[in-house]
Amino acid sequence: MSTLDADFQTMLELQAKAMEGQPQPSLDDIPPEMIRAGYRMQRAGHDPNPPKDVETRDLKVAGGAGEIPARLYTPAGATTPSPLLVYFHGGGFVIGDLETHDGHCRRLAKASGFRLLAVDYRLAPEHPFPAGHDDALAATKWAFDHASEIGADPARIAVGGDSAGGNLAASVAVDLKDDPERKLVYQLLLYPGIWPDEETASRKALDGPVLTRAAIAWFDKCLAAVGHPHAHRAMLGRADVAGVAPALIVTAGFDPLKDEGRDYAERLKAAGVEAKHVEYPHMIHDFFVMAGVSPKVELAVGETAAYLRGAIGG
Repeated sequence: MSTLDADFQTMLELQAKAMEGQPQPSLDDIPPEMIRAGYRMQRAGHDPNPPKDVETRDLKVAGGAGEIPARLYTPAGATTPSPLLVYFHGGGFVIGDLETHDGHCRRLAKASGFRLLAVDYRLAPEHPFPAGHDDALAATKWAFDHASEIGADPARIAVGGDSAGGNLAASVAVDLKDDPERKLVYQLLLYPGIWPDEETASRKALDGPVLTRAAIAWFDKCLAAVGHPHAHRAMLGRADVAGVAPALIVTAGFDPLKDEGRDYAERLKAAGVEAKHVEYPHMIHDFFVMAGVSPKVELAVGETAAYLRGAIGG
């Protein structure tokens, strides 16, 4: 049995101590914007020293119902054109934004040497399913169609994301698999939410840390994909994955989503897709955006970037 990383264990203990005696209202009783603000503060505290030698440019890209914000990251020394990773942040489709994942995107761009385009897709519940998925697909198409403007090589465009963002990336890869004009070369899925038809053993066994059953239920309720005629775009348990781009799927040992990530990698392989699964057994959900907590996060980023470079080229 793996043990939790000592630095993350300390973080969780300090959080628990700080919450002792504090009221614990239901997520349904807290305005989503207040939860988002708390998440922004938490992420800033857990990644206080992101890389500075990465150029950023805020811009607008196509979304499903008009333009949406995005941020282009260009690491020092990047070739022009370079590979491009179109990236979707995590947060259960409800929280998270360009700022919560800024340090993570800087770190991934620097370690890979690739340009990275972070997409600020619309969030539920104000914009329920399929708004975020429509935005992710439209933004990825925009990246192909405007590659020369952002210094990207249209023959080396990949999608990626963490948690809910991993779901968006996987969904986009399915949507574009038969598009001859926009051929993705790779997908990077960091502890993705796949939403399989049957509850996995890890979802049954693990209630946190970080991602609790109550949080998952609230995210699902806000997203409102269940029962939607196009729910298959989010709930990928039965998605036809034959012909999608090759994938690297990273999971964490102390994460309710770990089994569905592992299982998705196996489904890709069974469909003839090149897929690699890497698990960090001592890590927790969201660990990639908490580089200030444990030095092992930086190591994981470096290893992940090395896989990307090996798969896509410099």
